[in-house]
Amino acid sequence: MKIAFLGLGTMGFPMAANLLKAGHSVHAWNRSPEPRARLAALGATAAASPAEAAADADVLISMLADDDATRAAVVGSQALLKLKPGAIHVNMATVSVNLAVELAELHRQHGIGYIAAPVLGRVNVAEAGKLNIMAAGDAAALDKVQPLFDVLGQKTWRFGDRPEQANAAKLAVNFMIASAIGTMSEAAALVQGHGVDKTGFLELATSTVFAAPVYQGYGGAIAQERFEPAGFKLSLGLKDVRLALEAAEQVNVPLPLASVLRDTHIESLAHGDGYKDWAALSRTSLRRSGQLKD
Repeated sequence: MKIAFLGLGTMGFPMAANLLKAGHSVHAWNRSPEPRARLAALGATAAASPAEAAADADVLISMLADDDATRAAVVGSQALLKLKPGAIHVNMATVSVNLAVELAELHRQHGIGYIAAPVLGRVNVAEAGKLNIMAAGDAAALDKVQPLFDVLGQKTWRFGDRPEQANAAKLAVNFMIASAIGTMSEAAALVQGHGVDKTGFLELATSTVFAAPVYQGYGGAIAQERFEPAGFKLSLGLKDVRLALEAAEQVNVPLPLASVLRDTHIESLAHGDGYKDWAALSRTSLRRSGQLKD
């Protein structure tokens, strides 16, 4: 199967590499050239533009940072028009519900299938091919690309026949992750204010009542103040909280916790923490309590 892969960032590179290992022909594009060269060394064909990568591809996979990057690479570059008739575009990035609706209609007009399939998992999970894939779209199209999902992930969760349903589900999960980080941040500041070692406290919490990967991973980073290099940038966390609020407003669902989290993220960016790992949100709770001086 000829695959066009757009976006070789932290997550996209290992995903594309796993498709290569599985024997697929991968034509890859990335805005910066260095990842293209690294993937070419593994056997991929490096493309100078998204349109070049997409030419006559059976499947186009995009894993780009946000709505603007996705729209520019897929639509603005003419990549969509270069796909062979009946091809399928699988957008695996976390984007807005509105963009999913827009792209689904545009693809329909051009006779191209469109599937939303955002993923759960950090880079080590992507490298191991153990992502959880949240997919939605036409069932027949999903069946056609399921073998690719089986290479990239440990399980595919189907959430409906409209692509935007998968994006709504992913934004809801990321809102929950932001809430977990925010809660641990405030709890750690609370115990530290009383002279309790936050490392021991978070180890207790994340190995007992909150023994789950998100709590353990981010709890460990908060405890050790391990914020660089970023596995997932705090600025991208803000993007996802904003998109969750936007999606909720469209269906009249109030998210008061998300509103508080948005402002906490903005405060973090004001202190220059946007490039750090999402766990750096914990620094805001410490600043507010006088336990951290920039």
